[in-house]
Amino acid sequence: MPTHARERLVRAAEELFYTEGIHAVGVERLLSASGVGRASFYRHFAGKDDLVATVLRERDASWRQALAEEVAARGNGPLDVFDVMAGRYQSGDFHGCSFINAMAEIGDRDHTVYAMANEHKRAVADYFKELLRIPGPEGEELAQSLVLLLDGATVTALRDRSPEPALRAKAMAALLLREHAENQ
Repeated sequence: MPTHARERLVRAAEELFYTEGIHAVGVERLLSASGVGRASFYRHFAGKDDLVATVLRERDASWRQALAEEVAARGNGPLDVFDVMAGRYQSGDFHGCSFINAMAEIGDRDHTVYAMANEHKRAVADYFKELLRIPGPEGEELAQSLVLLLDGATVTALRDRSPEPALRAKAMAALLLREHAENQ
């Protein structure tokens, strides 16, 4: 049964942190939403920060796996990422990027949660570099540019409640890729 309590805590926390924010959700709310008792909470997690880190670690893995599957189904190109995200921006439960949101809420660059969110962004850049198949510093720089476009589109989509930012970012990314190809 303890495994189920942990799972209920993680699922409730993932939902609440994403929709309402990390700071807005206290331990009491997590206990109420998950139906887990305080003793069980502390049996599984040292505290709220430990739970936040667990949620982000699991969300990172599931988010990147789902993205890779959807991108592969579309052809496995770097521009496909923007099409996948356009679809996600259209969903009624889109509340931005969990990792950007966590960085903004935490603010402290030395905090574990901030570092985990930053690592997620590095992993997304690595994924873009893999899709680009451009070795060395050129591939790294281009991948970082695509992450910048993706993050900007994500924040703008949160504001606009529209998939349009992903499509604009995709058009800009296509220009960057074309420019890179022409300079080879």
